[in-house]
Amino acid sequence: MSNIHTLPIEVVHLIAAGEVIDSLSAVVRELAENAIDAGATRIVISIWTDSLSVQVSDNGCGMAIADLSQAATPHTTSKIAKAEDLQQITSLGFRGEALYSLAQLADLSICSRPRLEPVGYQAHYGEMGNLLTSPKVVAIAIGTVVTVRNLFARYLNRLQSLPSNSQQVRKLQLQIQQMAIANPQINWQVNLDNREWMTIWAGENASEILTQIISSIQPYDLAYKEFALIPQSLLSNGKETGGEKISITLGLPDRLSRRRPDWVKVVLNGRVINFPEIEQTILASLERTLPRNRFPVCIVNFNLPCDRLDWNRHPAKSEAYVQNLEELKSQLKECITDALKVPEVNSQNLYSNATKDLLRTAERKTSYLIPAKRENFNQPSSNLKAIAQVLDTYILAEHAGGLWLVEQHVAHERVLFERIESQWQIVTIEQPVLLNQVTEEGVERLQDLGLEIEAFGNDLWAVRSLPEILVGHGDCSLILQEMSQQDDPTMARATAACRSAVRNGTKLDLTTIRDLLSQWQQTRNPHTCPHGRPICLAIDESDLARFFRRNWIISK
Repeated sequence: MSNIHTLPIEVVHLIAAGEVIDSLSAVVRELAENAIDAGATRIVISIWTDSLSVQVSDNGCGMAIADLSQAATPHTTSKIAKAEDLQQITSLGFRGEALYSLAQLADLSICSRPRLEPVGYQAHYGEMGNLLTSPKVVAIAIGTVVTVRNLFARYLNRLQSLPSNSQQVRKLQLQIQQMAIANPQINWQVNLDNREWMTIWAGENASEILTQIISSIQPYDLAYKEFALIPQSLLSNGKETGGEKISITLGLPDRLSRRRPDWVKVVLNGRVINFPEIEQTILASLERTLPRNRFPVCIVNFNLPCDRLDWNRHPAKSEAYVQNLEELKSQLKECITDALKVPEVNSQNLYSNATKDLLRTAERKTSYLIPAKRENFNQPSSNLKAIAQVLDTYILAEHAGGLWLVEQHVAHERVLFERIESQWQIVTIEQPVLLNQVTEEGVERLQDLGLEIEAFGNDLWAVRSLPEILVGHGDCSLILQEMSQQDDPTMARATAACRSAVRNGTKLDLTTIRDLLSQWQQTRNPHTCPHGRPICLAIDESDLARFFRRNWIISK
């Protein structure tokens, strides 16, 4: 039986290094986060997959020669100094492990020049993070260049167990894209194996970054909104909040969805993290706005006070503990509901801006400029004029910026669904509705919805109470049978709304059309029906001008 003994310090550090740096993407993550902490607005990353080497250059504040001399020694950092600082972390890095881990696992060198120094210095580090030679003077721009060569060359077991090059490149791509989304104020240039691979320009928010990353996404496919966070604890005692906020970049459900939930991202104080509870809240809040088996595009960015977080949870800082999580989830649901509503656009400003765009276009003597589409489904009814019913199926309406073509059935379905979701009423009926061909599981599902059902013979059931919306409906028994097949109660209520909505092919008078449009505009999600079908086709005035080859829009 072996005796317990203390591990040599170099073994302890090597174990820690393997946890922090496990791949090329981990190298990029740690070095880029250091650059962001240094205040960089431009980061250039060069990667060589054949030699497992990385170079990260930034235009941050740089390091003085004294800091450069001890930058790679174990557990050295400029970001915290005492135990209490762990509760006040405002930087991306704080552990003081990354550079020392890189010195152990690869050949590490750093060139850096502080803002107030006329020259920079270059340092090379040994396996223990010590300087191999004294730093020498070099001519570089303000900022830092960190070069990591021959990663894992001294550890063949780790080297031989690495994934294929294509898998590593995919992981690198995802890592850089996530950092760009979390830090939209930074310009990124990435070179892979001596060729330009990726360029992401800085923007005001994540929506401007996402359209660069996914070429098929257009700006008008996305909604971006910011919301102030006011914790209940602060409301009760009257304290100021300190700038906490949520920003949401959301793909409009009638325009944008994915086969996988690969673009449901949670950003916390500048870092994309794994947060299953928040991700599930996002999916649950949007599940009735998309077609079946489709997933939203949604990036939620939390800016929370550091005393509400504990980052000391995972070596890669990919997870965090968050206080008052249930309150945060509840506020997120409200924010997503609000983000689905497109804000009102002032019609006078719309025409003024369009005119300015056209004048600039004429001056440049270029082709007609088409403004980005913005479907303002929540404009006040006074700005909307119902014109006609088309093919007894679609409602044609005019508003300040163009035309809407609304499918009457799905618009009414959305109205009814939100009404019964907020007020699901079960009423007793005098004459029971008889059901056959319904399984016992189906009966239990209907009972879970609040319906009173009892056996009435062999394979026959008597329904003695109904949802108020189905009372007097001619196809009540068929609708109940369909509802009994839905495992999800929400989908059962969506079925009731769908079967009760006005059918396509039904003639509507102008008063009914106006009422339906008004009710639809007031829904929380006017973009899609509960099953994910789009409700409205927006035709902007600019689209009409382009089709008819008009060179000018005459201001009204």
